[in-house]
Parts: sequence; C-alpha cells; structure tokens
Amino acid sequence: MNSFKVTTQETSNSKILKFEVNQFITQHQSFEFSNIDEAKASPLAQQLFYLPFVKKVYITSNFIAIERFSIVKWQDVQNEVSQQIEEYLNNGNVVINQDIAPKKTPVTVYAESTPNPGVIKFVANKKIANAAFEFTSIDTTKSSPLATELFHFPFVRAVFIDENYISVTKYDVAEWNDITNELREFIRAYIENDKEIISANAPEVIEKSTEKVEAHFETLDDISKEIINILEEYIKPAVASDGGNIQFDSYDEKTKTVKVILQGACSGCPSSTFTLKNGIENMLKEMLKGKVNTVEAING
Repeated sequence: MNSFKVTTQETSNSKILKFEVNQFITQHQSFEFSNIDEAKASPLAQQLFYLPFVKKVYITSNFIAIERFSIVKWQDVQNEVSQQIEEYLNNGNVVINQDIAPKKTPVTVYAESTPNPGVIKFVANKKIANAAFEFTSIDTTKSSPLATELFHFPFVRAVFIDENYISVTKYDVAEWNDITNELREFIRAYIENDKEIISANAPEVIEKSTEKVEAHFETLDDISKEIINILEEYIKPAVASDGGNIQFDSYDEKTKTVKVILQGACSGCPSSTFTLKNGIENMLKEMLKGKVNTVEAING
C-alpha cells in the first residue's frame, strides 16, 4: 500500500483548515466531534484534542478538518499538525473504531410541489448548504459539483440550492410524473455518499460568507438596512417554504423604489407578480410608511 500523504487546504472559514489525505480513511462516512469525550470512536480525533488549540474535529472519506481556537494562527501550527496526522496514519493506527462509531443517520429526500408548475422542491433531512445559490446553466455551476451533475439530466433547466433543499426547474418537454422519482433518488444518493455539494473555496461561496455579508450590510443606508431586515424576518421564510428565495438588490431614495431578485421557484412563477405587489410591496409600504412606493423584481 502507498504511504499516506497529507496536504493542507484553506476553507472559507479562516478558523477551519482541511488536511487532505491521498487515500480514503473512512468507509464513506462523516463524523464530527466537539470534544475528547465525544471522540471515543476515533483515537485519531482524541489525539488531536490533546492539542490545546483544537476546538472541533471533522473526519470524512479523504480529509480531516480542524476548527481552531483563536489562541493560535494556522500558519504557526499547520505543518506540525499535518506531520502528526501523516505519522499517525502511516503507523497503521485506527481512524474510526466501527464497533462504537455512531450510526449514520439515513438521508431522506422528499419531493414537494411549489406554486410554480415548472419547479419541484426536493427537501433533505439534513443541512446541505450555508447560503442560497442559483444556477441557470451548466456554465454557472463551477461552485457546485451537485448542480453540475443535475444539469447532465436533459430536462433540467435551472437549479437552486438552499440550506436543506434543492429546487429544480424543468423544461416543458418533460412531465414531473416521469422524472420526479429519478431526480429524488439521484439527489438522495448524492447527499448520502457525502459528495461535495458546494465547493468551500469557490469565490461565490466566499462572497456569501457571514463575514462578507455583514461587511456589505454595514455599507448600506439606513432604509436599505431596514428593508433587508424585513425581508429576512418576514418574507424569506414564506418564500423558502415555496422553494424560492428573495434577495435585496437596491433602494432608490428619490423614487422610493425597491428592487429585488427572485430565485428558485419564485423566478418566472406565474403567481410571483401577485405575491410581489400584494404581499411584499404592501408589507414594506405598511412597515416603512412614506419610504417605499413600489417594489420591482429585476428578474422573474
């Protein structure tokens, strides 16, 4: 057997570093440990917790991700950790004790209709993304291996991925009765096999990190901030339940016009104009009296 080699890779979270291994180290399983007591099934994770800066350990098929406390910087300790993992593996030590490892929760995915007849929402029983991403063609899917795979189905027109669901838009040539089960099973198997759904280091992903979003929010005027807060608290949950998303685009103080972006099932939905005018626009007019005249979607 070839010897184990470990390389490091940064993630969108500066506190988490991936230690990638050139061979599989688990049986296509994923584990997360928050302390040494939780890590009884993993002698490797327990050893890593003896390092005073280790906060969390994630172990999956071909990498170990470690979240650090702020007492150190990765640049000061990553070589030492990488070497320690490499030596541990090359000495033939156990990564996961399967006899006492927690049993993996089976992945379930169910299909749910949306107000848009061209879109079905596939809901998983686990979190699959940290933000919302929309892909309108295979050329836009560099940040999502799952979206790339879905576009290989000839009837897939667009893909929208959010925290625990995927909305798929189809071409009219296909009927949902003929393709829903095939899509549902493909998505379920993809997630269950722990394949990468969203690439952690993709520029689009980094732009949607909490730090980037909060930094952009602070540059906006006060009315725009109020609009975003209303959208987040009152509008987004209802829109997400229908397999879609709404994003703030801009606010014009002179015309008192709010522009938004509709995504997922909301994009191109026959009822989206009604929802925009009679729901979102009325709510913003009521909650921000005298500050909003109209709401426009710049797509969909």
